[in-house]
Amino acid sequence: MTAKNKNLTSLDDFIDKKVGKIGTESRELFENEYDTFKLGVLIQQAREKKGLTQEQLAKLAGTNKSYISRLERNLKDIRFSTLQRIINDGLGGHLDISINLD
Repeated sequence: MTAKNKNLTSLDDFIDKKVGKIGTESRELFENEYDTFKLGVLIQQAREKKGLTQEQLAKLAGTNKSYISRLERNLKDIRFSTLQRIINDGLGGHLDISINLD
């Protein structure tokens, strides 16, 4: 049996302390920005898995390299139709969407 380190804290407790509890304005902002960050990472990982450069993906999706770069680096606003083109036309994938009310 291993002893627990009393200096350790859970990720949830850490975020509560540093950002704010769930339901606070600061926590909502954090969660929204994290979702945007995750989207950029997912696009970048998919692009790299397909062996595409940002320039190649942009051409396939009908946009430009700087837009793909900004998206991968946390672009705040993206049109749904553009996101669909990047995923469908650029990456040859399919966008799955779900709504979680928890």
